[in-house]
Order: sequence, then C-alpha cells, then structure tokens
Amino acid sequence: MLSFGYPERMVEMLETPEWLNYHHLRHFWMIARHRSMTRAAEALNISPSTLSEQLGELEEWLGQPLFERRGRTLHLTESGQVALQHAETIFETGRELMTSFRSANRGEQRVLRLGAVGPLSKNLQFDFIQPLLAGDRTKVVVVAGGLDQLARQLREHRLDLVLSNIPLRADQEHNVFNHLLGEVPVFLVGGRPLKGTRQRFPHFLRGRPLFLPSHQSHVRMDFDLLLRKAGIEPEVRAEVDDMALLRLLALSGEGLALVSKIVVERELESRQIKFMLRVPGLVERFYALTARKRFENAWLGTIVEAFRARLQILGSNARGRPQANG
Repeated sequence: MLSFGYPERMVEMLETPEWLNYHHLRHFWMIARHRSMTRAAEALNISPSTLSEQLGELEEWLGQPLFERRGRTLHLTESGQVALQHAETIFETGRELMTSFRSANRGEQRVLRLGAVGPLSKNLQFDFIQPLLAGDRTKVVVVAGGLDQLARQLREHRLDLVLSNIPLRADQEHNVFNHLLGEVPVFLVGGRPLKGTRQRFPHFLRGRPLFLPSHQSHVRMDFDLLLRKAGIEPEVRAEVDDMALLRLLALSGEGLALVSKIVVERELESRQIKFMLRVPGLVERFYALTARKRFENAWLGTIVEAFRARLQILGSNARGRPQANG
C-alpha cells in the first residue's frame, strides 16, 4: 500500500470509517454559535431535521452529548465546550492552509497579526518588525494590550503571535504556549557620569535616586531581592511600566534607571548614556506566545529564529563603555 511518506498511524486514521466528518463539525459549530437548531439550519440552508440528525451522528461518534436544552436555547455541555475549542482550531488551520496556497499562487500580501504586551520595549518590537518590512508582500498589524487580553485573542485566533517579557503560567493557561526567544542583560544607566563614591555595587546605590519598572516585572522583583540581601533600602523616585518613559528618565540625569540593554541600545550608540553598569546575574527574558506548541507556519518560524539570533548577539555583547566611577 502506498502511503506517500505519511506516518503509518495517520494512514490508518484516514482510512478508518470513524474519521471525523468536517461538515458535521462545522454544523455543530453553527449550532453552538446560534444556540438554536432552527437558526443554525436557516444559516446553513438545510432543514432542522437534517441538522439534528447530523448532530446526533457527531455525538454518537464522539460518545458524548454536546448540548443540553435549557428552556428554548441550547447550551454546550462540558464535552461540547471541549469539542468547540478543537473545532475552532481545526477551522483556523483550514483557513491558514487555504490562505497560504492562495497567497503563494497569486503573489498576495501576507499579514502578520502581532500582539505586544504593553510595557514591552519599543526597541524590541521595532527590531522584530523591521526585517519584515524589507519586502512588499508583508503587512504587519500590531496590537498592544495586557497579557490576559492578548492571550485571549491568541486563543480566538485573532493574533498569530504575541511578544512578551512575561511568560504565561502553565497551570493557568493550557491553550497558549511560551517560546523563549532569548535573554538580555540588565543595566543601571544614567545620563550623567556617576561621581562622589568609591563604593562597589550595590552599596553605592544608598541614597541615589532610582527609576525602576513596576513590581509586575520579573526584573524588578529580582532587583529588589538582590538589594534586600545586601541590606539596602532603595530610594525609588519613579515606578513605570513604559520602557520608553523609563529610558527618558534615565537620560534626564536625575537618577539611575534599571533597564535591559535593548531599551537603551540606540542611546549607547549615540553616546547619550554617560553611566552604565551591568547588574550581576540579572537578565530580562523575552517570549513569543502562540496558540500552538510549534510554529507550523514556516514563514513565521523563520522570523522567530532570526530574532532569536539577534537577541543572542545582543546578550553576548554585554559590556558597556561607561563605568561606575565617572
């Protein structure tokens, strides 16, 4: 028997009479959407009796009831909710398959729907997006928001990928997956040379104004722990989530800001940063969040791997020119 390179298990599944009927699954999805057999049948242009029969066949194949009636409306059972999640994933995969081939044949523009967690560095977002703009076949749609909001849009397949500096906890989210992109060293930076001290880190921070990320940041929590171990109470002048604002506060010369290197990379190149000290052992990690464990879209996988290489270079070249004693 010819299998054309497919795994033997897949061949068996495709040949079995119990193979899932795509149309039955779509009809189930329509019933779930309308919560009514009659309205779903009208939308599908088939009779309610035919639709009911096909739903019964699907429930028989799955071995579980998918709906329960409450009054005049249908409600998903627990099994129905699970089936609906799988159905939406299957339909989205089907749409991606059709879009991929049609776009390739017609030379159409590809669209990347990218989410970015609000506090994420704009420099990092730009570095991710910039290579995509080189060709005229790519359009990037960027949506900023909170992690929970963006994760929900991933589950609903309204986003292809989310960039984040915070991973989703596996015990809270089972349908969104964290892919580590890389880690970047964290520095204390300022717009003026640091003078008037011979003390080493972290003791020279006593009494010095600091601009820090909020406590939502893993970097902030690690930094607080480091100072607490050294018996230092930091003089915090500002707590901000926005990395662009944190960078401006650093350049003001009124204190030191705690930022990952990617936040001030361009200011280092233009020599606007006059003080820079790497915080020992502190790194900021960045993640790509997706609705699948693997990057099934080869184009998207290529983008992510190129960005991983970019972060690796940034992380390996961690030394800064300015030193602690100006």
